[in-house]
Amino acid sequence: MEENSHKSLPRLPWRLRFGLSLSALGLLLFLLGARPSLFGLDRSPVIGFIQIIVFLIGLGFICIGGYVALISLWGREQRSIKADIGQRLISTGFVLASFSALADVFGFGSHPLPGAPYFGPWQTGGVEIGQLLIAIGFILLIPFEWRAGKHR
Repeated sequence: MEENSHKSLPRLPWRLRFGLSLSALGLLLFLLGARPSLFGLDRSPVIGFIQIIVFLIGLGFICIGGYVALISLWGREQRSIKADIGQRLISTGFVLASFSALADVFGFGSHPLPGAPYFGPWQTGGVEIGQLLIAIGFILLIPFEWRAGKHR
């Protein structure tokens, strides 16, 4: 009887594994900042500055990890203009989400300092629009030609 008679899963390239691992870590950090009650850490009814920073760090890890993972799918082939636009949308979405979330800290929100930062409906909307841009950027970064079997 052969030692390796079972079927093994194909090994993923290291960049793809790294990107997916970084994205998973980012998701955990994002959830920790956005919904600390999932981890039994909810101490306040409002979203505070530390929570905002933690979910933005998590969102940043998701963006970097997703970018690394999707770029690894292109291999050595040159990326299309669509993928370059996707890369820029990911960056723009993260900047929009970051500035929206930290609007009060930067002084252009509805509750400027020295008062306590308030993560209200306007900030939430800005973060959601930023996340939408990030998602569209990820979709544009997927090499669909490769998926359809037209890859060179």
